[in-house]
Amino acid sequence: MERPRRESRPVQVGDVQIGGNAPISVQSMTVSKTHEVETCLEEVHRLADAGADVVRVAVPRPEDADALPDIVQGSRVPIVADIHFNHQYALKAIDAGVAKVRINPGNIGKPEWEREVLLAAKEKGIPIRIGVNSGSLEKDLMDKYGYPKPEALFESAMRHVEICQKNDFEDIVISVKHSDVFYMIQAYRMVAERTTYPLHLGVTESGSLATGTVKSSVGIGTLLADGIGDTIRVSLATDPVEEVKVGHRILKSLGIGRPGVNIIACPTCGRLVGDLFTIVEEVEEAVAAQNFDKDLNVALMGCAVNGPGEASGADLGVSLGRGRAHLFKRGEVVGTVDEDEIVDAVLKAIEEWDEDDEAAGDGVSDELPESAGDGEAGTNVKKPDLPTS
Repeated sequence: MERPRRESRPVQVGDVQIGGNAPISVQSMTVSKTHEVETCLEEVHRLADAGADVVRVAVPRPEDADALPDIVQGSRVPIVADIHFNHQYALKAIDAGVAKVRINPGNIGKPEWEREVLLAAKEKGIPIRIGVNSGSLEKDLMDKYGYPKPEALFESAMRHVEICQKNDFEDIVISVKHSDVFYMIQAYRMVAERTTYPLHLGVTESGSLATGTVKSSVGIGTLLADGIGDTIRVSLATDPVEEVKVGHRILKSLGIGRPGVNIIACPTCGRLVGDLFTIVEEVEEAVAAQNFDKDLNVALMGCAVNGPGEASGADLGVSLGRGRAHLFKRGEVVGTVDEDEIVDAVLKAIEEWDEDDEAAGDGVSDELPESAGDGEAGTNVKKPDLPTS
């Protein structure tokens, strides 16, 4: 089944395309002071190392705007200037050569100021994100709706899209972020139905690493599953590197992220016969450290029942027994490995995947267990013979 994708206009943010069927990019935002250039760039580099395609920096002070040329020059990823209240900072950001400017329609000020920013951005070929936020809607819209309802966010965005269009400015990205996940989803759907501009997805003020990850995954994931969204930012009250990690995990869970190893683990139950929790953590850490670019599903299963039978769609996997585990490839058991060697065996199998899909690799026994019968109905899976309790 083909995955849906809303058609949107392509917008170029530095060397990253947003929209126009480009891969969905992951963004984050620095928490350091932008005018502290060395510290800010160190954070930008950490985010880039974690996989951020685009990084946004705050520009609340004159010294922040003055620092932008050095930030732009020192960054290896496109820099977006986040502007509130003072349109002069947006003009300075454009002169500094940022890759995109985010303005908040709720507080940018007079239409003529917005027009000045648009004309400057158009001259330099720099796109603008119309960043509507439930916490800073225009007063007349709050008076009209009484609460930042989806309709209010949509109307705010469309009001400023119209200003852009009147000034013949089309390099627009739109966001309509809300802290209420349901309202966020509805607002984005309204914009998606009525425009072709690329959309920047996010749940604003989503919370801590734990709660914010859940809210963002539900909101962003729901829209992406419907084909809506061109770039994402997971907003978390923690180290922004975690935002990037969660963003890529959301994409990978939907099969639309950049190539990489996807770890699958069974939920565990009373049949569990080994230390699966530690194994999962160690494999995930080891795989992340290797930064594999192979698109593989690796299943870590806690018993023979949840072994290659239920994980037959995985490329590689292990199913635990007492002190050992079966290694399987695409549903076929290919050998056994001691429990304390599972992590190394899985990494080696990943490394050698393209070299020889059939070889079990070092550390895996050449003695294969006899089949315990046919697999589940409709499969050719061999059942392992490891004990299940």
